Amino acid sequence: MEFIDFSALRAVQTLKGLARKPYSLAQQKALTAKRIHRYRGHSCGFDLLYATQRVDETTMEGLQNLAAEAELVDKFKAMKSGAVLNTISGHESENRQVLHTACRDIFSTEPLAPGATAQAKEQLGKLQSFLNDLQNGTITNSAGQHFTTIIQVGIGGSDLGPRALYYALRRYALPGRKALFIANVDPDDAAAVLGGVDLTRTLVVVVSKSGSTLETLTNEELVRQRFVAAGLEPSRHFLAVTGAGSPMDDPAKYLASFYLYDYIGGRYSVTSMVGGVLLGFVLGYDVFLDVLRGANAMDEAAEEQSLVKNLPLLMALLGIWNHNFLGYATLAVLPYSQALIRFPAHLQQCDMESNGKSITRHGNPVQWLTGPVVWGEPGTNGQHAFYQLLHQGTEIVPIEFIGFRQSQYREDSRLQGTTSQQKLVANMLAQSLALAQGKDHRNPNRKFAGNRPNSVLIGEQLTPYAMGALLALYENKIAFQGFCWNINSFDQEGVQLGKRMATQILAGLKGSARSSLDISSDNAPETSLLSVAGMK
Repeated sequence: MEFIDFSALRAVQTLKGLARKPYSLAQQKALTAKRIHRYRGHSCGFDLLYATQRVDETTMEGLQNLAAEAELVDKFKAMKSGAVLNTISGHESENRQVLHTACRDIFSTEPLAPGATAQAKEQLGKLQSFLNDLQNGTITNSAGQHFTTIIQVGIGGSDLGPRALYYALRRYALPGRKALFIANVDPDDAAAVLGGVDLTRTLVVVVSKSGSTLETLTNEELVRQRFVAAGLEPSRHFLAVTGAGSPMDDPAKYLASFYLYDYIGGRYSVTSMVGGVLLGFVLGYDVFLDVLRGANAMDEAAEEQSLVKNLPLLMALLGIWNHNFLGYATLAVLPYSQALIRFPAHLQQCDMESNGKSITRHGNPVQWLTGPVVWGEPGTNGQHAFYQLLHQGTEIVPIEFIGFRQSQYREDSRLQGTTSQQKLVANMLAQSLALAQGKDHRNPNRKFAGNRPNSVLIGEQLTPYAMGALLALYENKIAFQGFCWNINSFDQEGVQLGKRMATQILAGLKGSARSSLDISSDNAPETSLLSVAGMK
């Protein structure tokens, strides 16, 4: 297995030539019935309809060759087997395995990373026992009452993924169970959440792998103070998800502790105990296992060499075609499902923190584009907001639509001969076609250029299994793109500089010695900013 610079791959040169005259979706009869049926991939209950991408058979052959030459599937299998892929050759780095897939490889009789899978099973067993104790009344509050609410205190990957999946799967919540989240260190966030909660029947799960995340520790202390003020003992309400031996691995302070291992990155951690404790509490243990089953099925599909049988690989290569060869800088993920309201926010972190890199795995500056800007909101609301730019703006934005044939609740109404769900899906398909084909008109204000590439990812229904598969699809897509670009998708050095400077400024607010602030004079930027901001 060899990591080769993207620009040195032979297939890249071929694709550059093809990109000079990409397939025109706006030409007459560009989207024939034959093309629409042919340009379709399938994995784990999802169909990807990509006839509305600017590709033809020659382009697809070139992308398949790119995947083979870059050994993308082999690298994915190596990741699943425990290869040390969170590393930069010849430079100090985290130097870790990348084994979030082991959290859902528990169903395999021969897991690729048996040690990590055994640890995942151990934590799942601990979770199952804890949930059983809650259910049968072995663990209650001081008045002998069952807990009804869980608050997750965490930030970044400890918040975005669990929050996205909770919103996506609230339909399947156990009666009387709900979840809330506190992430922002802004005290108004915590105040708003805590203002309407019965603390006596609330569990708080605090998530930090290191046990030292400043925002999380600050919010934890604020929440603990609220429990104390209410006359409650926090240790009977607080749970920890952290690394073994971290400062938070303390049975005196927490009712129970669950472990997160260093080979699981925060943005890939939702299928670990980071998401498992909250989702298990709200949905039940068996439903959480269904999420893991769906994720595991998509992990297995990601081992297929053929693009049309491997949706993560297909979506990764179509994304590379749009970004690196057609030059489109951003990607909109637009779910036509209100339940997925926070999924684009999770993907922003997962994709941009992973592939927002400018050096190769060998520490050299890249000479090609890496991760795009990722954003999105649910349809149809977005149609009445930012779709104007998508259709007629000067910035061409590739789009990944996500939809389902059936609604979650099956509660619908029929108006003018069609149901709400049919209207929802029809809107998604119409947007896909309109963006691709465009429309000519004598009035330039009503002319649509078309050739706006997009794909439609459609499943039957947003079930726990489907949500697990959807999550893993995007996780694996991101990994494939990082492998292709020869970058490390699994560290996040870019978040550290701002953290360090915030620590320096906080030291100034505490009146710490100037030497510890590394400020040599009152003209230092930290001092000036504090003064201008009215904080000093």
